[in-house]
Amino acid sequence: MEIELQEIRDFISQHVLFDDLSSDSIDLLLKHITIRYLRRGQIFPPVEVIDAQFYLLRTGAVELRDKAGVLVEKLAEDNSYFEQCLSDSGIPLQGRTTEDCLLYHIPCSIIQDLRSEFSAFDKQFSASIEHRIKNAVRHSQQHGEILTAMRYKVGDLTDRKPVLIQAGDTVINTARLMTTENVSSALIMEKKKLVGIVTDRDLRKRYIAEELPPYTKVSEIMTRDIVTVEDNTLMSEALLLLTRHRIHHLPVIKNFIPVGNLSGSDIIRHLSTNSAFIVSDIDKANDIEALVHISQRLPELQLQLVHANASARHVGEIFSMITDSLTCRFISLAETRLGAPPVPYVWLAGGSQGRNEQTSHSDQDNAMFIDDAMTADDDDYFKALSQFVSDGLNRCGYVYCPGKAMATNPEWRQSQTVWKRYFSNWIEHPESKSLMLASIFFDLRPVYGDVSIFESVQKEMLAQAKNNGIFIAYMVANALTHRPPLGFFRNLVLVHDQEHDKTLDIKHRGIVPITDIGRVYALSEGLTAINTHERLSAACECAAMSQEMSENLSDALEYIGNLRNLHQANLIRSGKQVDNYLDPEKLSGLERRHLKDAFSIIKTMQDVLEQRYQVGRLI
Repeated sequence: MEIELQEIRDFISQHVLFDDLSSDSIDLLLKHITIRYLRRGQIFPPVEVIDAQFYLLRTGAVELRDKAGVLVEKLAEDNSYFEQCLSDSGIPLQGRTTEDCLLYHIPCSIIQDLRSEFSAFDKQFSASIEHRIKNAVRHSQQHGEILTAMRYKVGDLTDRKPVLIQAGDTVINTARLMTTENVSSALIMEKKKLVGIVTDRDLRKRYIAEELPPYTKVSEIMTRDIVTVEDNTLMSEALLLLTRHRIHHLPVIKNFIPVGNLSGSDIIRHLSTNSAFIVSDIDKANDIEALVHISQRLPELQLQLVHANASARHVGEIFSMITDSLTCRFISLAETRLGAPPVPYVWLAGGSQGRNEQTSHSDQDNAMFIDDAMTADDDDYFKALSQFVSDGLNRCGYVYCPGKAMATNPEWRQSQTVWKRYFSNWIEHPESKSLMLASIFFDLRPVYGDVSIFESVQKEMLAQAKNNGIFIAYMVANALTHRPPLGFFRNLVLVHDQEHDKTLDIKHRGIVPITDIGRVYALSEGLTAINTHERLSAACECAAMSQEMSENLSDALEYIGNLRNLHQANLIRSGKQVDNYLDPEKLSGLERRHLKDAFSIIKTMQDVLEQRYQVGRLI
């Protein structure tokens, strides 16, 4: 094959759209590819090409507009255009090159044949960005339902490689290795064949108690009649084997090779990290140390939820529920120490906890609304209570808010009248500080105490915000500062600093823009919903937002949230500090494409808000 043709073949075979095609199919595409060069300003697709074609941009850029001349989409290198290959593509777009372009195009008849042969390839040809994101989210959820229904397999519970010892090695060396690896058992091999197992109990009963010499081979004290399981065995079946044979370890085999060593404690650890068990244990805890110990199970819970393909929304609800439970337990312990509160109050969670969108990695945002009957002396009680709770949460991994948006700050521990005045000032006189605080205190949700105090404040705040167009316009302008990281529709705009160089801040560039949009609609329409999905749905119900856009934004939030949870789970598994900085190079081509689709949806909605509120006049 000529060098130029080989280079084209390599480009095609590595392109995200063609990942699932066989080598023969790539060769077929190569036979039907036409190479075309268009200069800047020419019509796209080329008018001289009569038959329907699939287009792939190797270099250059194209703008696509509808019949009214409105810009719909931009294409850049590696992007594809396959509207002509879709039977339901709708109104055709009119394009023009904005740079010199090198195109590859293939007859739609060839593409259609491959779509019929390869279902995965066929799914790439959704008619719109919105459909692609929806399909990506649906696939993830369906996969998660299957895993949940089938339950965990033992291969998923063994998170480390087994310790392997050759049968001819000594007991002393075996004991040393088990100590170094901090395990209670080792698998004994004769070359590549598993022949036995040695446990701590074997070392005590068969070696130390029998006073055998130091040179004793481990094969002399091992258990030979071992029970093993395949890595795809269900956890319930493995537990039955442990019980039936009255043993404590089950070597896990894959293709006749040991890949794990399951113990009863592994199964117990898995069951104990179930969210219901954790909440139950929190409710029973009688001191701070017990709560700190329980909170150490949260990273493992995130691992399990991500492995089971739990939706990002489900993960957020579970972790927010657990944080609520910890908060309530700390408050209860504080009230036991301090006595009954002098006046009614309500403890509120803000930020991601307030929206029920937390993960296991989060700082704390909270506040207290106190009954107007409070006196200056009463604050000593609430100061002590808030400090106890905040310190306890910090010890459980919920670090202090860097901006001090916590009830320990006297500014955010006030009577309901003061809070009403706060919100009124923020709404009537919007400025940088109030807009910054909006992401926390306009997302407050009651966790403990007299909810009616919060409802009184919220009712007045929403009524005032809904009727203040200038405030909403400022909120929109603030929301538009968090732009999705699409650099000229080509590459994702990445972080460039020493610590997180060439990574994507998936939280502030992907999740925050959608939560900002949800908040804008909640305030502009006087909606009581706090969760972003619920805000988008409520905005649709009151006709402030189309059903299509509501669903698109929810799908985008779900997809981006799934990627963040998976990234954090990988960090937890590797024993690294959890963060929100995603390396795009570690994503598959299809994941990068879906991520760009999600960002495009966000940008479309931001453009709508910008035009509707004409925020440029505020700058």
